[in-house]
Amino acid sequence: MTLINQTTNLRDAQGEFGAARAAEKAACAKQNAQARHTVAGHALDAADCDYLLQMLGLDAASLGPDGLAKD
Repeated sequence: MTLINQTTNLRDAQGEFGAARAAEKAACAKQNAQARHTVAGHALDAADCDYLLQMLGLDAASLGPDGLAKD
């Protein structure tokens, strides 16, 4: 294998890895938004919602007044 082919293969692998990381980040954000929405819908009050979100490692600051994610 020549140096040019090795460099091209490395760039292709880095591009695929970056795309996979971006897809995972988007999927994680969607899952977190769904979790926030579900928790907000089942919480007894704002304090309960905040407590439950903390248990999941999520923050209530990213929720709008309607319980939906701001982002």
